Amino acid sequence: MSIDWTEYSTGNFYDELIADDCTPREPATRLVNYLASLSTAEINKRKEMAESTIQEMGVSFTVYTDEGNIDRAWPFDIIPRTISASHWEKTARGLKQRLKALNMFINDLYHDQEIIRDGVIPAEIVLKSKNFRPECVGVTPPYGVWANICGTDLVRDLDGQFYVLEDNLRVPSGVSYMIENREITKRVLPELFSNDSILPVNNYPAHLFDMLASLSPRDISQPEIVVLTPGIFNSAYFEHAFLAQQMGAELVEGSDLVVEDDDCVYMKTISGLERVDVIYRRIDDEFLDPETFREDSMLGVPGLMRAWKAGNVALANAPGAGVADDKVVYAYVPDIIRYYLKEEPLLPNVETFLCSDPEQREYVLQNLDKLVVKPANESGGYGMLVGPHSTKKEQEQFAELISKHPRNYIAQPTLSLSTAPTLCGSIPEPRHLDLRPFILQGKNLFVTTGGLTRVAMKKGSLVVNSSQGGGSKDTWIVEEKR
Repeated sequence: MSIDWTEYSTGNFYDELIADDCTPREPATRLVNYLASLSTAEINKRKEMAESTIQEMGVSFTVYTDEGNIDRAWPFDIIPRTISASHWEKTARGLKQRLKALNMFINDLYHDQEIIRDGVIPAEIVLKSKNFRPECVGVTPPYGVWANICGTDLVRDLDGQFYVLEDNLRVPSGVSYMIENREITKRVLPELFSNDSILPVNNYPAHLFDMLASLSPRDISQPEIVVLTPGIFNSAYFEHAFLAQQMGAELVEGSDLVVEDDDCVYMKTISGLERVDVIYRRIDDEFLDPETFREDSMLGVPGLMRAWKAGNVALANAPGAGVADDKVVYAYVPDIIRYYLKEEPLLPNVETFLCSDPEQREYVLQNLDKLVVKPANESGGYGMLVGPHSTKKEQEQFAELISKHPRNYIAQPTLSLSTAPTLCGSIPEPRHLDLRPFILQGKNLFVTTGGLTRVAMKKGSLVVNSSQGGGSKDTWIVEEKR
């Protein structure tokens, strides 16, 4: 037996690989036909090969539970998701536009706040955000860029159009899994990489290194770049170690660094102190510097903010960048783009209701069974209410939370998230997915060719986060035939 695509039902959703008439969409034609040529036994063999490769490569992530931290093998589906290169080119332009405007917005907030004075966004929305850092007022990072690395979550609705679901501007994670997904797929489906139609993703670490190097306060040929990690118990530690190794940078913890009397940062080495130019930090703001933020932090470096403000070290992402990583601010991004760039947004937002607005809040409270409610500053799929899948009791709890803290919640329609074939046993079934491309901004702008596709492994589920039971698959940007 082999896969019979005529039995694959796309349901009432936009499927990324298979059209409504059960024929493959153009970017997926070669892949779909190839999979149909494999027997069930061969498909199972490829699936087992992927699982053993994941074990061999040590690709894992950590889930925090009441019983403790559990290290799990990366959940992976062997059927890639395909997107045409022409469609992706337009999407990448929209992503660059968005990050450029967001960085201008953040820089404005920590200086003249012209966007507030001009009435584009209310002052309380920004200044009451838990990620607005008064300690950063007056600082200008290199190139005026605060969020050097951004992971923007995209979804496709019934029309096949990409929509921005949220921007991750604090400490975005997942890019290592994008790269490892490709390595696994090359081992599992090597035949499909025999031509150059699938665009590469393994150039990301080189682009990341170049971007970080461009931030160096010293004009030297080889600036010292380090990756600052909270340590081995962090859920993204695999990624911290992976990116440091790929860039040839040092992986350090806070105790490995020291700020001296000259307000410069130094790394402790066996041959003495060595000056650090750029820190790619994977630690949240409040843990960065116990002198400035949380006094009880054991993860950061005392005096780090002094060194940063003095211009003696670059931090990526800069402290305070998270003020734009707020789901309430997200609702204003189209206006932010128009204000700073004098352009129309190339990528649309998902319709968003602000619970801080009395009229919109009333609508949300009356329609909790139909909407997705999200806290303004949570991530990882935590603290959400997915209305159509919720109970009356859960809806009542959220109604109380929204009424008590309206600024902290937004709501969005339940999207008809696109699907893609995902192996369930030996049979492909549609599962919902999203996409997180990564955008870099320093001296230049760069967007990954594709990104991390996360897939809901449970039938009907819209939750794709790995911490909530989701999985992943390779993302192919496919060059069309000339």
